[in-house]
Amino acid sequence: MVAPFKIGKARYMDADELAREITHPGAQELLCSTAMARLAYNGLDGLPRVIPVGFYWNGERIVVCTVPTSPKARALSSRPNVALTIDAGDTPEQAKSLQVRGVASMKTVDGVADEYLAAASKTMKGAQLAEFERQVRLTYKQQVRILIEPQWARFYDFGAGRVPKFLAELTSGGQ
Repeated sequence: MVAPFKIGKARYMDADELAREITHPGAQELLCSTAMARLAYNGLDGLPRVIPVGFYWNGERIVVCTVPTSPKARALSSRPNVALTIDAGDTPEQAKSLQVRGVASMKTVDGVADEYLAAASKTMKGAQLAEFERQVRLTYKQQVRILIEPQWARFYDFGAGRVPKFLAELTSGGQ
Protein backbone atom coordinates (compact mmCIF):
# COMPACT_ATOMS: atom_id res chain seq x y z
CA MET A 1 0.00 0.00 0.00
CA VAL A 2 1.27 3.45 -0.88
CA ALA A 3 1.56 6.07 1.83
CA PRO A 4 -0.96 8.92 1.59
CA PHE A 5 0.18 11.81 -0.54
CA LYS A 6 1.08 14.92 1.45
CA ILE A 7 1.55 18.21 -0.30
CA GLY A 8 3.36 21.27 0.88
CA LYS A 9 2.88 24.67 -0.67
CA ALA A 10 1.88 24.10 -4.29
CA ARG A 11 3.57 26.49 -6.70
CA TYR A 12 1.78 25.77 -9.94
CA MET A 13 -1.67 24.58 -8.97
CA ASP A 14 -4.02 24.44 -6.02
CA ALA A 15 -2.82 21.88 -3.45
CA ASP A 16 -6.18 20.06 -3.41
CA GLU A 17 -6.23 19.76 -7.20
CA LEU A 18 -2.64 18.49 -7.17
CA ALA A 19 -3.48 15.90 -4.53
CA ARG A 20 -6.53 14.73 -6.55
CA GLU A 21 -4.40 14.24 -9.66
CA ILE A 22 -1.57 12.40 -7.88
CA THR A 23 -3.87 10.17 -5.80
CA HIS A 24 -6.15 9.23 -8.72
CA PRO A 25 -6.09 5.40 -8.88
CA GLY A 26 -4.79 5.47 -12.47
CA ALA A 27 -1.98 7.87 -11.51
CA GLN A 28 -1.08 5.67 -8.53
CA GLU A 29 -0.98 2.63 -10.80
CA LEU A 30 1.50 4.38 -13.10
CA LEU A 31 3.60 5.62 -10.17
CA CYS A 32 3.75 2.24 -8.47
CA SER A 33 4.01 -0.23 -11.34
CA THR A 34 5.58 1.52 -14.33
CA ALA A 35 9.35 1.05 -14.48
CA MET A 36 10.39 3.90 -16.76
CA ALA A 37 9.69 7.61 -16.94
CA ARG A 38 11.06 10.47 -19.02
CA LEU A 39 12.76 13.25 -17.07
CA ALA A 40 13.15 16.71 -18.57
CA TYR A 41 15.63 19.22 -17.17
CA ASN A 42 17.88 22.01 -18.38
CA GLY A 43 21.51 21.06 -18.87
CA LEU A 44 24.45 23.13 -17.72
CA ASP A 45 24.50 24.73 -21.17
CA GLY A 46 20.93 25.93 -20.61
CA LEU A 47 19.49 23.62 -23.28
CA PRO A 48 16.70 21.16 -22.47
CA ARG A 49 17.26 17.44 -22.05
CA VAL A 50 14.77 14.56 -21.90
CA ILE A 51 16.12 11.25 -20.67
CA PRO A 52 14.64 7.89 -19.72
CA VAL A 53 15.00 7.10 -16.01
CA GLY A 54 13.98 4.40 -13.61
CA PHE A 55 12.10 5.83 -10.64
CA TYR A 56 10.45 5.02 -7.33
CA TRP A 57 7.37 6.71 -5.82
CA ASN A 58 7.72 7.00 -2.02
CA GLY A 59 4.19 8.31 -1.49
CA GLU A 60 5.25 11.96 -1.49
CA ARG A 61 8.04 12.35 -4.01
CA ILE A 62 9.35 10.70 -7.14
CA VAL A 63 12.86 9.39 -6.50
CA VAL A 64 15.47 8.97 -9.23
CA CYS A 65 18.93 7.68 -8.34
CA THR A 66 22.17 8.27 -10.20
CA VAL A 67 25.90 8.70 -9.68
CA PRO A 68 27.18 12.04 -8.34
CA THR A 69 29.10 12.73 -11.57
CA SER A 70 26.12 12.28 -13.90
CA PRO A 71 25.15 15.20 -16.14
CA LYS A 72 21.67 15.34 -14.59
CA ALA A 73 23.02 15.56 -11.02
CA ARG A 74 25.42 18.35 -11.97
CA ALA A 75 22.71 20.28 -13.85
CA LEU A 76 20.00 19.85 -11.19
CA SER A 77 22.28 21.29 -8.52
CA SER A 78 21.93 24.70 -10.18
CA ARG A 79 18.68 24.28 -12.17
CA PRO A 80 16.29 22.17 -10.06
CA ASN A 81 13.07 22.66 -12.04
CA VAL A 82 12.03 19.45 -13.81
CA ALA A 83 9.19 17.83 -15.70
CA LEU A 84 8.50 14.12 -15.78
CA THR A 85 6.08 11.95 -17.73
CA ILE A 86 5.09 8.36 -17.07
CA ASP A 87 3.19 6.68 -19.91
CA ALA A 88 1.52 3.34 -20.51
CA GLY A 89 -0.61 1.74 -23.21
CA ASP A 90 0.03 0.75 -26.80
CA THR A 91 -3.23 1.90 -28.35
CA PRO A 92 -5.26 5.12 -28.08
CA GLU A 93 -7.83 3.27 -25.93
CA GLN A 94 -5.11 2.05 -23.54
CA ALA A 95 -3.08 5.28 -23.45
CA LYS A 96 -2.51 6.71 -19.97
CA SER A 97 -0.09 9.41 -18.94
CA LEU A 98 0.90 11.14 -15.73
CA GLN A 99 2.65 14.44 -16.29
CA VAL A 100 4.41 16.11 -13.38
CA ARG A 101 6.26 19.37 -12.94
CA GLY A 102 8.26 19.99 -9.82
CA VAL A 103 11.46 20.89 -8.08
CA ALA A 104 14.29 18.45 -7.48
CA SER A 105 16.41 18.30 -4.36
CA MET A 106 19.40 15.99 -4.03
CA LYS A 107 21.13 14.02 -1.33
CA THR A 108 24.29 11.97 -1.78
CA VAL A 109 24.30 8.62 -0.01
CA ASP A 110 27.11 6.13 0.48
CA GLY A 111 26.59 2.88 -1.39
CA VAL A 112 23.34 2.13 -3.21
CA ALA A 113 20.15 4.04 -2.41
CA ASP A 114 17.27 1.84 -1.23
CA GLU A 115 14.98 3.46 -3.80
CA TYR A 116 17.28 2.37 -6.63
CA LEU A 117 16.75 -1.26 -5.68
CA ALA A 118 13.03 -0.72 -5.06
CA ALA A 119 12.70 0.74 -8.57
CA ALA A 120 14.51 -2.28 -10.01
CA SER A 121 12.12 -4.62 -8.20
CA LYS A 122 9.33 -3.42 -10.51
CA THR A 123 10.88 -5.45 -13.35
CA MET A 124 13.06 -8.04 -11.59
CA LYS A 125 12.36 -10.64 -8.95
CA GLY A 126 14.16 -13.43 -7.12
CA ALA A 127 17.58 -14.48 -8.34
CA GLN A 128 17.64 -11.87 -11.09
CA LEU A 129 17.06 -9.03 -8.60
CA ALA A 130 19.61 -10.50 -6.18
CA GLU A 131 22.25 -10.64 -8.92
CA PHE A 132 21.42 -7.08 -10.00
CA GLU A 133 21.81 -5.90 -6.39
CA ARG A 134 25.14 -7.72 -6.06
CA GLN A 135 26.45 -6.05 -9.23
CA VAL A 136 25.30 -2.53 -8.34
CA ARG A 137 26.75 -2.80 -4.84
CA LEU A 138 30.11 -3.61 -6.46
CA THR A 139 29.74 -0.74 -8.94
CA TYR A 140 28.40 2.22 -6.96
CA LYS A 141 30.42 3.73 -4.12
CA GLN A 142 27.90 6.57 -3.85
CA GLN A 143 24.60 7.56 -5.40
CA VAL A 144 22.64 10.76 -5.56
CA ARG A 145 19.03 10.45 -4.52
CA ILE A 146 17.06 12.99 -6.61
CA LEU A 147 13.77 13.78 -4.87
CA ILE A 148 11.19 15.38 -7.13
CA GLU A 149 8.47 17.23 -5.27
CA PRO A 150 5.38 17.47 -7.47
CA GLN A 151 4.03 21.00 -7.78
CA TRP A 152 1.77 20.40 -10.78
CA ALA A 153 0.35 17.14 -12.14
CA ARG A 154 -2.17 15.86 -14.66
CA PHE A 155 -3.34 12.31 -15.14
CA TYR A 156 -4.78 11.43 -18.54
CA ASP A 157 -6.65 8.25 -19.44
CA PHE A 158 -7.54 8.58 -23.11
CA GLY A 159 -9.68 5.43 -23.25
CA ALA A 160 -11.82 6.72 -20.36
CA GLY A 161 -12.16 10.18 -21.91
CA ARG A 162 -9.85 11.88 -19.38
CA VAL A 163 -8.01 13.95 -21.99
CA PRO A 164 -6.33 17.37 -22.13
CA LYS A 165 -8.83 20.23 -22.06
CA PHE A 166 -7.97 21.41 -25.58
CA LEU A 167 -8.75 17.94 -26.99
CA ALA A 168 -12.00 17.69 -25.06
CA GLU A 169 -13.04 21.07 -26.45
CA LEU A 170 -12.01 20.10 -29.97
CA THR A 171 -13.94 16.81 -29.95
CA SER A 172 -17.04 18.42 -28.40
CA GLY A 173 -17.19 20.98 -31.20
CA GLY A 174 -16.16 23.90 -28.98
CA GLN A 175 -13.24 24.94 -31.17
